[in-house]
Amino acid sequence: MDRVSAFDEPLKKLLGGATAKVMADHLDLHTVGDLLHHYPRRYEERGRLTALTDLPLEEHVTVVAQVAEARVLTFNNGRGRRLEVTLTDGSGRLQLVFFGHGVHKPHKELLPGRRAMFAGKVSVFNRKMQLAHPTYQLLDTGPGEGSGDGDREAVDAFAGRLLPIYPACKQLDSWRIAKAVDTVLPSAQEAVDPLPAALREGRGFAPLPEALLKVHRPQTKADIALARDRLKWDEAFVLQVALARRRYADTQLPAVARRPAPGGLLDAFDAKLPFTLTDGQQKVSEEIFADLATEHPMHRLLQGEVGSGKTMVALRAMLGVVDAGGQAAMLAPTEVLAQQHHRSITEMMGELAEGGMLGGFEQGTKVVLLTGSMGAAARRQALLDLVTGEAGIVIGTHALIEDKVKFHDLGLVVVDEQHRFGVEQRDALRSKGKQPPHLLVMTATPIPRTVAMTVFGDLETSVLDQLPAGRSPIASHVVPAKDKPHFLTRAWERVREEVENGHQAYVVCPRIGDDEDEPGGKGKKAPEDDGEKRPPLAVLEIAEQLSKGPLAGLRIEVLHGRMAPEDKDDVMRRFAAGEVDVLVATTVIEVGVNVPNATAMVIMDADRFGVSQLHQLRGRVGRGSAPGLCLLVSEAHEASPARARLSAVAATLDGFELSRIDLEQRREGDVLGQAQSGVRSSLRMLTVIDDEEVIAAAREEAVAIVAADPGLEHLPELRTALDALLDKEREEYLDKG
Repeated sequence: MDRVSAFDEPLKKLLGGATAKVMADHLDLHTVGDLLHHYPRRYEERGRLTALTDLPLEEHVTVVAQVAEARVLTFNNGRGRRLEVTLTDGSGRLQLVFFGHGVHKPHKELLPGRRAMFAGKVSVFNRKMQLAHPTYQLLDTGPGEGSGDGDREAVDAFAGRLLPIYPACKQLDSWRIAKAVDTVLPSAQEAVDPLPAALREGRGFAPLPEALLKVHRPQTKADIALARDRLKWDEAFVLQVALARRRYADTQLPAVARRPAPGGLLDAFDAKLPFTLTDGQQKVSEEIFADLATEHPMHRLLQGEVGSGKTMVALRAMLGVVDAGGQAAMLAPTEVLAQQHHRSITEMMGELAEGGMLGGFEQGTKVVLLTGSMGAAARRQALLDLVTGEAGIVIGTHALIEDKVKFHDLGLVVVDEQHRFGVEQRDALRSKGKQPPHLLVMTATPIPRTVAMTVFGDLETSVLDQLPAGRSPIASHVVPAKDKPHFLTRAWERVREEVENGHQAYVVCPRIGDDEDEPGGKGKKAPEDDGEKRPPLAVLEIAEQLSKGPLAGLRIEVLHGRMAPEDKDDVMRRFAAGEVDVLVATTVIEVGVNVPNATAMVIMDADRFGVSQLHQLRGRVGRGSAPGLCLLVSEAHEASPARARLSAVAATLDGFELSRIDLEQRREGDVLGQAQSGVRSSLRMLTVIDDEEVIAAAREEAVAIVAADPGLEHLPELRTALDALLDKEREEYLDKG
């Protein structure tokens, strides 16, 4: 077999169409190589039982346990039958339930004392954990029972060795995946080893075929450790080589150095500042100006908590570029935000933003706004100002990226909240410069160092970690609406108290609630609703309930993404002006909305949001001198992972700490964000949280190798691995963070 082709062999050739289709559709596994890199999540030892007490709710699990009792119950006047089986493992008990035609076979096989592997989704029924209709495989044969050959083989295969438990799905359990792996395992011998021989020997790693064999079919725990060490390194190293090549390529790109002329806008702006910059702002500004002065494009990530003064740092960089004769563009994810940035920047600049106007400052420049919903005349004028260079600074949304938009000399692009921008947008804007413009990406989502090294490995990172004076602390509490309804009643009383004290409040819901709603129309279940889960709470419904019920008499308005832009702006303007008491909104308020008088936030169905999203939302309150209050309302079961997430958010205001927790919660996912890239997930073994040393070491080796051999001419195997890992799309995705 050709060395590469064994791994590229489609699974349906070896496993048959039906199995291959389930693997492709549900596990995203298409080739032999994909399946060989689908590693066991954990291993069960024969004779050692999983703790039934530790089962996570709502997750697909595989357990090994013993049948304690089994009984058939009838219901519907004897027309319906249900088999209830109780499992035990010494630590706890778990109920299994089978209905209808599904009762017959398990009733014969699952006799008290039998041991088996069971797979299914954990749910709660009558306050007890249960698996409904699990699939199972017997691990012993009853006394005097002749079990079929297939069973006997399965039992032998599982006997006396570590049982691999694979990430599985409803349609395909772990042991069927194990069988499929057995079929393709011989191809592991054909694996092309990406690690340069010197590095592999220097660090004492096992060859790749051996590592693959041992991760899937270990004889001992030492086998697992050896395989994992090696496979983690592969992932970290190939990824860091990709990033190192990206950074190397960037250093080869030409850019116009932008050194601000003295006595210009920047000096005039600094002279008018009513306060001094924090040490952090000074230091980060110096890093940025040093980058701008070089003849290669800056690629810098500026991260800082909500309210740490990122806009001020970005604005000074923009003014510096205008002083150097260029133009600067700021790209915001929504119209509301673009308008807000435009307003706050023109306010900060004062007369300096009135270049070319009567009464303006002679060194001033024009600051223009460009969004999709502008009137034709205003838009024409803005486009004209950009192409003539009259406008030094432009702030806008995706409208900035359209073909019609031409710049006189684009020198700097500032992207706000980059996770809202697709790959293409950032690139399209960069291509508007005569040479690639400098790039500054701002994010308020704190990113742990390892993730920054992995996901934003192509960007240099600056961190603002001091909060400017005058920000107030925020108290956060979880409100368990289902277990303790009186807590929710009290939450609405707290909102009313805040309003009576002259403040304002936000109520955030996951859904809009009009008929075009995201998860299908009204009353349809959202895709994640597995039978029992109700659709997420909706803005329009909650606003109506509040105005008729607990918050009757208060001035309540709604805000969501499907309102007309002018209506959105009108609501935001009135809320900012204090003419609205309570704003019921979707996450459109997540970034950049600044209303210092808003002190309370109630987040409905808080368990439907991610940790960093909750942290962002919470950052909307406590922006003034009065303390903030954030109430996380949830019906999640007390023992569920969702509740643990909420308690973590309530326990700390430290965004970096929360981003770590967020990662740990999502560790099964892929750090590179499958949702964001839509491309094959590449990290299967590496967990960005635990493997900081591996990532740092891999980065060092990668930098050395790329410096010596940028094209990897002497390392064809590494090049092959790179191509496989980063099919073109993914490489582009990395490029754009």
